[in-house]
Amino acid sequence: MSNKTFFITGANSGFGLAIATVAIAAGHQVIGTVRSEASRAALLEKLPEIRTVLCDVTEFDRIGDVVAEAEESYGPVDVLINNAGYGHEGVLEESPIEEMRRQFDVNVFGAVAVAKAFLPRFRQRRRGFIVNVTSMGGMITMPGIAYYCGSKFALQGISEVMRAEMAPFGVHVTALCPGSFRTDWAGRSMVRTERSIADYDPLFDPIRQARQEKSGRQLGDPEKLAAAVLDLVEQQNPPPQLLLGSDALKFVSERVERLQAEIEAWKLVTVSTDG
Repeated sequence: MSNKTFFITGANSGFGLAIATVAIAAGHQVIGTVRSEASRAALLEKLPEIRTVLCDVTEFDRIGDVVAEAEESYGPVDVLINNAGYGHEGVLEESPIEEMRRQFDVNVFGAVAVAKAFLPRFRQRRRGFIVNVTSMGGMITMPGIAYYCGSKFALQGISEVMRAEMAPFGVHVTALCPGSFRTDWAGRSMVRTERSIADYDPLFDPIRQARQEKSGRQLGDPEKLAAAVLDLVEQQNPPPQLLLGSDALKFVSERVERLQAEIEAWKLVTVSTDG
């Protein structure tokens, strides 16, 4: 495995921290973004070898300068891990539209803004690898996480277009679609809308309770995900999306089967609209 320079957004926790840790252990250089000096200090305690830059992915106008300064200081980046993001949980009718806007600002616009800062650099160098961290929630849905799934579906689609547009220049793009892992996604980092409509109690309360009880005990191991990412970025023909976790495999496979059945059931209506 050749030594590479990684640029990882949201490197101080979750998948970002796991990937940074494994990459540094493998001899790679890692530039990690953090949003505050306190986060920088905490990250450097865990990973003294990491290079850190202050970057809030929602400060879109600053991202180009941040990336330029990072490459000037540490050299050309080979791999972008677009990891910064968070989960929102709430019944759609109950959840303020402002919470949706914030969810999309971070999970979609922030990720796209960071990618766009690297696209001309990767294109001109005719190499590079972008890993956009989406979710199995970018391919399946469940009640109570409409804003989250919407944001990840959006990034999933954008990743596929980005992949097609960058392929002629030798730049790889893969959407990483994890299932449930032992990160803080369902814990401290999740934004939860307060409940207000009793009609949804029977549907949603058991889902919220189960998610909270499962937090920290999920089957997925972040260190193994990180190892899979390091293997992924060495591939010459990487997949458009990579599911990680047996639950992601199960739920997405079931959705594909349902979708195929629905297409078949409504095929006559579908083709009846041709002129």
